[in-house]
Amino acid sequence: MKFDISFMSTMQNNTALSLLKALGSPVRLDILKNLTDGEMCVCTILKQLKLSQNLVSHHLAILRENDLIIARKEGKWVHYSLNSARFTQLKVFIEDFASGKNSKSNC
Repeated sequence: MKFDISFMSTMQNNTALSLLKALGSPVRLDILKNLTDGEMCVCTILKQLKLSQNLVSHHLAILRENDLIIARKEGKWVHYSLNSARFTQLKVFIEDFASGKNSKSNC
């Protein structure tokens, strides 16, 4: 089955590609998996990943830029949580491909 993604605007394509790229890192996936348990302080994320602060900050920035996580500042600490609305958008995008919606037959 060949998919016709021309139904999506260039902006939607770029957004989807950016999201998929953001999810393409094992470190970022680990961060997201940790956040499925709920909001976490950056210090907790650092302890769980056992990586340097600058590397974790880099990955958190990419997740924030793609609206996959939400940052909330409390005093000198930043707390992160998943942006469920963004994951819902991503789910719909993937379901459209999986269902063959908007596909064309070559026959």
